[in-house]
Amino acid sequence: MKKKIGVYICHCGSNISDVVDVEKTSAAIAGVEGVHILKTTMFACSDSAQNEIIEDIRDNQLEGLVVASCSPKLHVPTFRNVAKRAGLNPYQYVQVNIREQSSWAHSDHPEQATEKAIQLIKAGITKAQLARALDPIWIDADNSVVIIGAGITGMRMALGLASLGTKVYLLEKDHFVGGRIPQWGKLTGTDRTGKELIDTIYDELLQHENIELFTGVEIETVSGSVGDFTLHFNVRPRYISEDADSGRITECMNACPVRIPDPFNFHKTEIPAVYFKYTGAKPGIPAADVDALSDHKAFLEKFNDCIDPGQSSKQHQIRAGAVILATGFDPYRPEYGEFGYGKHPDIISLDELKRILERQEAIASWNGQGVRQIAFIYCVGSCQTEGDNKYCSRICCTNALDTSIQIRKANPGIHCIHLYRQMRSYGKYELMYEEAARNGDLFLKFDDDDPPEVAIGDKQISVKIRDQLTMGMELEIQPDLLVLVTGMVPSEGYEKTAELFKAPLGRDKFFNEVHPKLRPVETVIDGIFIAGAGQGPKNIAESVKSGLSAVSKANALLRKEKIELDPTIATIDPAKCSWCDLCSGICPFDAIRMEKRNGKQVASIVSASCKGCGMCNPVCPTDAIDLIGYTNREMESMIESIISTEQ
Repeated sequence: MKKKIGVYICHCGSNISDVVDVEKTSAAIAGVEGVHILKTTMFACSDSAQNEIIEDIRDNQLEGLVVASCSPKLHVPTFRNVAKRAGLNPYQYVQVNIREQSSWAHSDHPEQATEKAIQLIKAGITKAQLARALDPIWIDADNSVVIIGAGITGMRMALGLASLGTKVYLLEKDHFVGGRIPQWGKLTGTDRTGKELIDTIYDELLQHENIELFTGVEIETVSGSVGDFTLHFNVRPRYISEDADSGRITECMNACPVRIPDPFNFHKTEIPAVYFKYTGAKPGIPAADVDALSDHKAFLEKFNDCIDPGQSSKQHQIRAGAVILATGFDPYRPEYGEFGYGKHPDIISLDELKRILERQEAIASWNGQGVRQIAFIYCVGSCQTEGDNKYCSRICCTNALDTSIQIRKANPGIHCIHLYRQMRSYGKYELMYEEAARNGDLFLKFDDDDPPEVAIGDKQISVKIRDQLTMGMELEIQPDLLVLVTGMVPSEGYEKTAELFKAPLGRDKFFNEVHPKLRPVETVIDGIFIAGAGQGPKNIAESVKSGLSAVSKANALLRKEKIELDPTIATIDPAKCSWCDLCSGICPFDAIRMEKRNGKQVASIVSASCKGCGMCNPVCPTDAIDLIGYTNREMESMIESIISTEQ
């Protein structure tokens, strides 16, 4: 006996109905066996439409529900909740996508789009007939979170989670916290420095007993699944004695005979081999480069109460219910010769210039020469027509404008010229563009396919540009200093992090969310969240907001003792399985294990890790794997319904 199915076909405003003939589609579905209720609606996701569906399910005791509308990514949770509120098992609901798969995909062929929509809905009705009631998978949850990265986003998330009663493990690969923020000096649009901001947040961190900070971290392995992740990691030594007197350490640093390149200043300066990342860096314990000091036995002997070359890495294991990746970004480093970079000392990046301005506010002299003109070339390492970095890094234009304003305030006689592709000082930062223009800055626009040409002479740099604002007039300038406005790239080691946590990467190599609007900080791995500039270029405010969104999501997941997971996962028929290991090797979520049953090795599904992606199913040579909700019988029946429609 056929189940009683309710079918609702959505106009989606005009997104569907402009192409798909909704009335013709409805008429074709009306004769399908088992369709007890058939309605069309302007917006199926609206509150009024949802309430109508609930009433229909209750009044007609429907046994299945089909909504033909948009992508399942958008509204499967919506209509599962509708079914649940009406007393229908939520897994007896089927969503049919006739927007992306019909009206949008075949907008030039409305008749064929309509026929395809009819076939898809009939297949969905067949699936609803075979769908069985399922119970969600419930697992225990540990109310603790690991945050990878102690930059501004990671630190702010730690405070947010700790204040909600969650245990936080904050892991940082560097020996010092703060990420890139302290490098920027005075923050754009404020009189506050990055160091001051980090100091304030760090002091708050110390007041929370729920936060445990580890620096110098190297993660070795990650195992487990949502609710119960296990991380093994090493903490690299600082080679500084724990009981060393602070005054003695200062004396040691001042007496250090070896100087090493300073990455904080992009290797433009040097620091002692016993060092802080920057003055006042947190935690307030320096680190020592014992390799650089290995030949200075007398110094090591004199300060053996401070430096301990015998320290070794410490191994740690922690368990947590969720993980948030806040790995940040690295500034794009131009290739040698890119716009002359590396070939002339008067060609530097914007990040290098900002460090110079932090150390010496005035820049009237450069390399012994007077500075009267500075040129900025925008979009170096971003918005590339060729190469990997086709994305906009968002903050570069604003940073360049702010820097030029700072320069003019300290050095009124310097003239700044901006060579840009597109000016994107969005939001309130548009005011900076106006201020720079009022200061007399010159703006020249170049085409994507016709970037500026940099020529290096014996004593002078020259830059040629075809200015689009003057109808392609070719101009040549000879700046005293050429600044390359560089963008953001994923932080070093992002590939290893992605591999360890099975976190997906986008085409831009940053961590990729499920949906930029509906699930902006979630990944396809339950319990793994992403936030900050490791997810994509963001300014400080945007990074912190995404971090607080991740805090909200993690807290909502872990605040109860149990976590509810989708039961539409793979299943194994042990009678057919002979453990060939093909399924385990192809599973992207590490959700298949080998176990022994009745003395036989067979595959076993880790239900908390399985996402029901189906990749294991076709590689099984004995057909021992099936997918709940997408069984062979269901899929074959759907195909048969489409074939019968075509005939």
